[in-house]
Amino acid sequence: MKINGYFNESCKICRTEINHYKKINNTINWVDVISNKNALIDTKLSKKDLIRRLHIIKNNRVFKGVDAFLIVWSEIPRYKILAKFASIPGIYHTAWLIYEFIALILFYKNRHLLRNE
Repeated sequence: MKINGYFNESCKICRTEINHYKKINNTINWVDVISNKNALIDTKLSKKDLIRRLHIIKNNRVFKGVDAFLIVWSEIPRYKILAKFASIPGIYHTAWLIYEFIALILFYKNRHLLRNE
């Protein structure tokens, strides 16, 4: 099953985390949303949306944010338990809030990437 992950490689935090996943798992094809213009076509999302959150395409469906991380973690044997834990309703909602807060900060830090739009 083909899984594509879309992330902002120019974000140091994003790049560090995705590079960690690349080292321990190769089931996800990672795509930099800044250098790969096909990311806009593949996901049918704007550059702003792609920079704002992590995205995963699995089974022709686009997942974003925490839902994307749940897929990433479920693909990595040592993180499967984290995916299950983060899927618990109360935990999921807390993780969603934390992710959205951090992603918003990172987006504002990287919004200069949109100036040439």
